[in-house]
Amino acid sequence: MSWYPVRVVSHWLLFALFVFFELITSRTAFAEIKLLQANGKTLSLPAPAKRIITLAPNLAELVFSAGAGDQLKAVVEYSNFPKQAAQIPRVGDAFRIDLERIIELDPDLVIAWKSGNPQTALQKLEQLGITVWQIEITRPQEIVDAVNNISRAAGTEAHGQPVALRLRNRLADLQLQNKGKAPVDYFYQIAPRPLYTINDQHLISISLEICGGHNVFSELPTLAPQISRESVILANPQAMIAPEIPGEPAALNIWHDWPHLQAVKNKTMLYLPADKISQATPRLLDSIELACKLLDEVRTVIKKVKK
Repeated sequence: MSWYPVRVVSHWLLFALFVFFELITSRTAFAEIKLLQANGKTLSLPAPAKRIITLAPNLAELVFSAGAGDQLKAVVEYSNFPKQAAQIPRVGDAFRIDLERIIELDPDLVIAWKSGNPQTALQKLEQLGITVWQIEITRPQEIVDAVNNISRAAGTEAHGQPVALRLRNRLADLQLQNKGKAPVDYFYQIAPRPLYTINDQHLISISLEICGGHNVFSELPTLAPQISRESVILANPQAMIAPEIPGEPAALNIWHDWPHLQAVKNKTMLYLPADKISQATPRLLDSIELACKLLDEVRTVIKKVKK
């Protein structure tokens, strides 16, 4: 009789091991991470990435925002925010990617900027068996999504999802606070010589729409077109806006030679911090908030002039 309990226990142990194996297998399958690529395709990760490389400065900042900065093994030049990013090894810049160095670092995920990185280099990485996730951010809401999705990719949801929620709420507050305000016609100057601006599909233009800003060159077909001074004079915007670069002369000073322009006459020539307004990161919301305050000041000036 003593053998019977032993045999029953053995059967139960085998059954328990079988169930445990099935649970582990199903959990592994369930844990597969699906990420939407900028080209509309889906990227699958079998597990959270622990060795990440980013190929644009804003992507490094987004990884830190998602709580995965410790998992960054390499970045590109000008990745300088937060300050920890400046200490991470470099694997290239906007024009060149060091493929050999990337291979040596053996990443399990490379995050790339679709419109900013050479597609030939990204394809080469994929051919070498390296997982590449291409991201593109075209509107402020997508910054929130990027933080959330990067935290999923890195397994840092406990940090990244609350950050994404705070960003989403802040953006919603900015939209609500500025809803229905009188539009302000503005000209955004990317660079003075040669003279470049943006159309209404540019991230900056879409961001300034939140503040009631109306881009006088919104209908141009190119994202960042070169224009003539005459076209700006003809448009005669109520405000001029430019990125402010520390240590460099005020970029809008070139317009003081045309004192009849509204923005020059009314001294509504505005500056936004270049590092914040020009990059698709959570700090863009700081620039949007500042821009909304500055455009409110422009509205006050316009009212006074009209009286």
